[in-house]
Amino acid sequence: MNFRNLDDFWAFYMTHHSKPSTRRWHFAGTLSGIIISIYSLLFNWKFLILVPLIGYGFAWYSHFFVERNVPATFGHPIWSFFCDFKMFGLILTGRMDREIKRLGKRPVL
Repeated sequence: MNFRNLDDFWAFYMTHHSKPSTRRWHFAGTLSGIIISIYSLLFNWKFLILVPLIGYGFAWYSHFFVERNVPATFGHPIWSFFCDFKMFGLILTGRMDREIKRLGKRPVL
């Protein structure tokens, strides 16, 4: 699939994150990645190797075992990276549910 801009990709990205538990796993992975990055920069740069392993590990677990789909990262790694941080920010500020409604997405049961 080709997308014209990040907004178009965002709508596609959210179809791959329809379940709240998938979004929670992503949030945990992103938060862990941020914390490990900060620790690495302050104390021991060798821990940076853990950032993608843990960050993507949480996210990919949720795709394979919760959402049961293929991560968007496989086809669009850069846009997926940006959208993951956008989703993280929306969850952190309590605006994710509003965004889901705005996009017209219904949770998959």
